[in-house]
Parts: sequence; structure tokens; C-alpha cells
Amino acid sequence: MSTHLPPMPQAPAAAPDRQAAPGGPYPGYSSPIPVVRTHLGHALASEWTKIKSVRSTMWTLGVFLLIVIGVGLLAGIAVSHSGDQSGQDALGLGFFGLLLGTMCIITLGVLTTASEYGTGMVRTTLTACPSRGRVLAAKSIVFFAVAFVVTLAAASFVAVLQTSLLGSHGADGPTGGQWLKATVGISLYIALLGLLSLLTGSVIRHSAGAITIMIAVVLAPLVIALFMNASSLGELQQALFEYSIPSQMGVFYDNALSRSGPTGWDPLWIMLGVTAAVYAGAYALLRNRDV
Repeated sequence: MSTHLPPMPQAPAAAPDRQAAPGGPYPGYSSPIPVVRTHLGHALASEWTKIKSVRSTMWTLGVFLLIVIGVGLLAGIAVSHSGDQSGQDALGLGFFGLLLGTMCIITLGVLTTASEYGTGMVRTTLTACPSRGRVLAAKSIVFFAVAFVVTLAAASFVAVLQTSLLGSHGADGPTGGQWLKATVGISLYIALLGLLSLLTGSVIRHSAGAITIMIAVVLAPLVIALFMNASSLGELQQALFEYSIPSQMGVFYDNALSRSGPTGWDPLWIMLGVTAAVYAGAYALLRNRDV
């Protein structure tokens, strides 16, 4: 009588030898997708793609250029046909268009951050780049660069246009320092004001609310000061005149609303300090709260 033994189980086939990805979590597996460590440059490229592809950028910057150049041209023509131009500051006429144009820069700054909360795009952004500080830095750098370049181009064009219009009518020519403040200085100030709006949008996370707050910051101190007629409020009224944003913008054209207060490049350092403080607050909130 023969005994039949069951066949012995065969050992499983050996897994194919795969090269482990350097530093990868799964030894023996090599990803066909190249793994690249991300950095700030990738975030900058992403934010640049966003800001140049949305319609709000083209609309706001287009209206900004239209206002600044249009109002500047009309002011130059009106003054050049008004008679004697001796003593007239040609560069100072660019103030009016830039003051109105700041509303466009404020709007674009708010939309750069707050609109992502409204559409839910911020979740995709923070999933692609979990480093929230890097996201905020990239948005700030890209927006500031765009706002500064566009403002500088518009302010310089208007300054050249108005100088040529009034130069032939006996107006005094501006000095090199006046040119620098009326072009580079005011452009840096407006770009920082736009960056402050961007950070306010990140804090508020609501487009309409942030735009309303920024418009109030620009106009409310000056409007309130105009109606402070009581003698007991004289010092407060003077401070509101001196440090209101329209008055500080006028300093770059040597045409401030008050003879006291910030002078020279002081408004730029004040705006830089305020923006830095709000940036710290926006960064802390972005890190510590849910989207």
C-alpha cells in the first residue's frame, strides 16, 4: 500500500529588484515621477501665473492707467492754458490722478488674497504649498513688483508729459530730487499701500469688507478732520491732517496739506512700518487658523 504525500508548496516568486528612491519612504520602489524639493521660486511662479491670468488684474490696472494718465493730461492742459505759469510745479499736477488711482491698486491688492477665500481656491493653494508663510511671501512679492512697475511707468509718463506741457509756458523745471520723489518715491508708497490692502484681505478674508476698510483708511481721517471745528480738538485735527494718506502722498510733491508733520521721505518709512506690522499679524493668523 502506497502513501501519496501532498505536493510541497512552492516558494513565491521573488519580487523584481527595484532601486529605492533616494530618501523615499518605500525602500525598493523607484517613482517614475522626478521628486524635486520645492522652494520660494515655485511659489513665485505660481502666483505670477495667477495674477496675470485673472481678469481682475487687467481691469484694475487698465482703469488705473486710464485714470492716472487721463487726469494728469487734463490737469496739464488746463494749467498750460490758464495764463502765467511761472512758479508752477509741473510734477505736482500728477498728484490728483495718482490719488484717484490708488483705489484701483487697493482693490487689486485685496482681491489677490481675499478672492481665493471667496472661491475656495485657497484650499488648493495651501494643499499645493503647505508652507503658509511661503504662500504669503510669494503673493506679497509678486503683487508689490507688479504694483510698483505699473505705478512707476504711469507716474513717469505723466511727469514727462506735464513737464513738456508746462515747460514751454514758463514753468520752473523740477530738480533731480523732485523727479526721484515724484516717480520712484510715490510709486514705492502706492505699492506699499497696495501691499497693505493685500494683507488686510488676508486678515479679513472678505473682499468687500477689506476694500471698505482700506477706503476708510485712506479717506476717513481727512474727512473727519475737515469737520473738527472745536478748539479743544485742534491737536487731533492737526494730527489727522498731517498723517492722512492724501497728505502724506502730497509730501512727495512738496505739497502736503499741513506745513508740519512728515517731510521728505518720512511717509515712505511710516507706510513701511505699518505694512510690516500688519504683515506680522497676517502671517500669524494664516498659520494659526483654518482656511
